[in-house]
Amino acid sequence: MDLVIQILAVILGIAGLLGCILPVLPGPPLSFIGLVLLFFKSESTMAWPFLLLWGIIAAVVTVLDYLVPAYFTKIAGGSRAATRFALAGMLLGIVFFPPLGMIIGAFLGALLGEILYNRKEGGLAGSLKPAFGSFLGFLFGVGLKLVASGIMMYYIVIHL
Repeated sequence: MDLVIQILAVILGIAGLLGCILPVLPGPPLSFIGLVLLFFKSESTMAWPFLLLWGIIAAVVTVLDYLVPAYFTKIAGGSRAATRFALAGMLLGIVFFPPLGMIIGAFLGALLGEILYNRKEGGLAGSLKPAFGSFLGFLFGVGLKLVASGIMMYYIVIHL
């Protein structure tokens, strides 16, 4: 039974890492489930406070992933339309041009939203700053997820 638990934990850890890049999979929660599985191994050395800490980290990182791009767009002077269009562009990009389309789609969506609905005085040039803010926020969110899932994958391997 321990072998099945170990195999499932590794599969979930790898799926968690992939989920950091692919929006279809919830990266950090999958990695966390892999850690939880190893807790139930017959000779587990993992303590429940450790799991609690990583559960909180996985939840916080997952929530931040949705909030950070909007926050970066806002601090770069973007409107709500830029934020919404960035999300729509990201989803369209992943459907039609995966995985790079996700990044380009978020950028172009924020730019289009800013141009169409906010009509900054600088036109295209004035709309570029919020679009870059959205892009940087997206990259920051992916980075947070990769760090959290990468560390959880490390612990999955260590506790095999």
